[in-house]
Amino acid sequence: MDGNRTTASCLRIADLTIAVSATDQDLGLRFESPRQEFLVDEGNPDVKVRAAWSDLSVNHCRGERVFDTGSLWQLYREAGRYLFRFVYPPQGPTPYMIALFDLDFARGDVLFHRPHFRPQEAVDVLEHPLDELLMTNLLARGRGLMVHACGMVDSTGDGHLFVGHSKAGKTTLARLLQEVAGATILSDERIILRSGAGAPLMYGTPWHSDGKQASPAKAPLKRLFFLRHALGNERRLLDRTAAAARLLSCSFIPYYDRSAVEFSLGFCEAVTKAVPCYDFGFVPDESVAEFLRQEAA
Repeated sequence: MDGNRTTASCLRIADLTIAVSATDQDLGLRFESPRQEFLVDEGNPDVKVRAAWSDLSVNHCRGERVFDTGSLWQLYREAGRYLFRFVYPPQGPTPYMIALFDLDFARGDVLFHRPHFRPQEAVDVLEHPLDELLMTNLLARGRGLMVHACGMVDSTGDGHLFVGHSKAGKTTLARLLQEVAGATILSDERIILRSGAGAPLMYGTPWHSDGKQASPAKAPLKRLFFLRHALGNERRLLDRTAAAARLLSCSFIPYYDRSAVEFSLGFCEAVTKAVPCYDFGFVPDESVAEFLRQEAA
């Protein structure tokens, strides 16, 4: 089994630290690769998460249902807390895990239904999609934004963000740019943006696509590109309003939270005001790297 067994660990993504601990001595924790690269020594956490065994055959969902994917997870709000309920259909209707968080997402409890796990099996407390749900909600409370994007840091330390929905070419572009001398790919699927001194900052994340490229590094954002396939490599400068709308459409936002949506909209406007944004048509071959190099010169 991939991942190291432990009883407490800290995970840092985009300068946000999540401290995870088990309250039951026989509950071992594990972190799957590439999240192991984001493990850090214990510090001052932004989020504290406790894990424990529980009997989840009892209905814990008594509040208002806020969101429902229709299959894998649902979100409820009750008594000043959010409750995420996760099911694996082949195992039946009883959830294998529920996660309860305060409304500011600073504290949470993750409960596991023991019958759904093998004896002595270590659990992944932040198993997908809980990891992304936690980070998305944490960012939306005034901290930043997670974006569908490939992020590259060039040899000078500047960050270049390539934004696009699925099939836009993020992973293909990441593979091509990886051949550029001195370039570092932060992720070929998910990038986090946060405010920085003088310029927005872009951060790598553990969430990747087929390229399996993930790095905990960060860089100041220099340029932002919205990807599309084309017959030739070309870029067109976008006005701020159009760029903000496109960035918002490629972002992960808890739309069930009005204040989070309002913050995310304002954040998109601030990012697209701070850096030049382009509509970028590219050819999926080696010529795109040379095109970008010449355009940056």
